[in-house]
Amino acid sequence: MGDMGARVIKIEPLEGAPERQIGPFMDDDPHPDRSLFFWAHNTSKESLELDIERPEGQEVIKRLAAVADVILEDFEPGYLPSLGLGYKNLSARNERLVMTSLTAFGQDGPYRDYKSNDIVALAMGGIMHSCGYDDIPNTPPIRPSGDHGNKIASHYGLIGTLAALFNRHFSGKGQYIDASAHEACNSTTEHALPTYLYEGKNVFRQTGRHHSTTPTPKTLCKTADGKYLIVFQLFTNLHSWLSLVGWMADAGMAEDLQEEKYKDMARGGSRGMRAATDTTDSDHAFEVVRRFIASQTSEDIYRGAQNLKFPWGQVRSPEENLHDPHFAEDRQMFADIPHLEMGEGVSFKYVGRPYQFTESPWDAFRPPLVGEHTKLILSVDLEYSEQDLKTLEVNGIISSN
Repeated sequence: MGDMGARVIKIEPLEGAPERQIGPFMDDDPHPDRSLFFWAHNTSKESLELDIERPEGQEVIKRLAAVADVILEDFEPGYLPSLGLGYKNLSARNERLVMTSLTAFGQDGPYRDYKSNDIVALAMGGIMHSCGYDDIPNTPPIRPSGDHGNKIASHYGLIGTLAALFNRHFSGKGQYIDASAHEACNSTTEHALPTYLYEGKNVFRQTGRHHSTTPTPKTLCKTADGKYLIVFQLFTNLHSWLSLVGWMADAGMAEDLQEEKYKDMARGGSRGMRAATDTTDSDHAFEVVRRFIASQTSEDIYRGAQNLKFPWGQVRSPEENLHDPHFAEDRQMFADIPHLEMGEGVSFKYVGRPYQFTESPWDAFRPPLVGEHTKLILSVDLEYSEQDLKTLEVNGIISSN
């Protein structure tokens, strides 16, 4: 929201937000202002250090809420209401306020006080069940990397918040959104839930491909340079099959795939292939294709497949996209953001946002230092006097940093 133009104020405890202690750190210096994890997730925000468990700190929150559009919070259920900072308290001063609480299991129900984290959300939500290997017996499920559980929950929280803001245009009133990380993850399990609800079938995980109720061809193929390619829709229709076989024949590697029985198989498409009781021919066809792919580099196979309009893709490490002109130059997915606090002309590269607006382009600024904007917010936005600020500082409500 901040990167797209909203003014976002991050309320932090006096020692700074806990995520500031997560590494890696700039120059391996474990300082709260040098956490690269914090940098990656906190662009375009202001920082207000505040002790919200003290009455004076609670008054600051109430005064901010009186003029805010949105409050986002992820405390444990019941914590903010116990401080007099629940939605009922805050919306009493501002009926247009939208407040979103993002917790592990929601604000009510028997699990509301259960402890959780990213990996628990992925496990309990069902996503982990679909990740792992089907070709190695007795292997456990595997957690996806990248803090996915928290990111999925955050995206659903954002969607709910934006929907409430849109509704406010018509109703004139805000509302409270109770978002659950567990439910967000459970809603992001492809077709596992509808398959069970409507067909009574359980899906099982498959190596490097979608989960399924029946085995599907192994579409993860190794290339000559040791990389992997994901291969889909070999048998979409006869035209695409003939294009593929022609490409392989030009390389002298079509083997027997030009025989009529494979054309008949291609006429049935992917659905017909999956429905077939005898998969001998399709299994053989995939093996021939795998041998062809293994004879070429990942780049050659990827470009050749895309030229033929095949939805094949390279399995890339995330950093490989940094050097792809499509993302780095044409789409400008990565942005250099100035860090003037480290010196004139100093900037660092950040991952951008996967959307582009014609009228309100993405425009991020660096993450805040701990409490960087505390006095500015209190004095300018809330009209606290210099003496008020000194009193808050002496009493430990705000930091003297």
